[in-house]
Amino acid sequence: MGADLTAPKCKGLTTPKGRDVALHEGSARAVPSQARRFMLVRAGQWLSAGPLVAQHEVSRADAARERLDAAIQAFSQGRPLLTDSGRLRIEIDALVENGNSVPIRVKAMSPMTETDHVQRIVILAPRNPQPQVALFHLGIHSGRAEVATRFRMAESQTIQALALFSDGRIHRAQADVVVTLAACLEN
Repeated sequence: MGADLTAPKCKGLTTPKGRDVALHEGSARAVPSQARRFMLVRAGQWLSAGPLVAQHEVSRADAARERLDAAIQAFSQGRPLLTDSGRLRIEIDALVENGNSVPIRVKAMSPMTETDHVQRIVILAPRNPQPQVALFHLGIHSGRAEVATRFRMAESQTIQALALFSDGRIHRAQADVVVTLAACLEN
């Protein structure tokens, strides 16, 4: 009463397309041919690459973060950043249809006097190939601490603006922007 350990008996069969397969006796299940086995192996290899794709996305995010940190360090030269101080504001649409030309306006709350004025404003898009979008130099004769421009966005991201005031303080503002049609893509 032991189990039958012999190999199943197979009959050779050629499909209408000329492929050789083997049918197990008593079943209609076909044993894959060499080409089919090769395809299944390749599909398995492709599916196992999924974690590599996720790792690539993580490394892209890490690279974007490193580029942003380098741009902030170059602008601030080690000074601390003041966030949510209310002295800097970004005006940009939260949803942008076309990333090829995105309008942005950055306003700094400053009387622009000799003792209290904005010296520089930088706009950063961390997920763009080059995170520094624009750098503006201002002075007391600028009248208002307000700049506006258009730029390209590679994808949805958090836009940041930094403003260096005459007393050495650096204020930061940020805004989340969703892009439906990306621009300035690499490769």
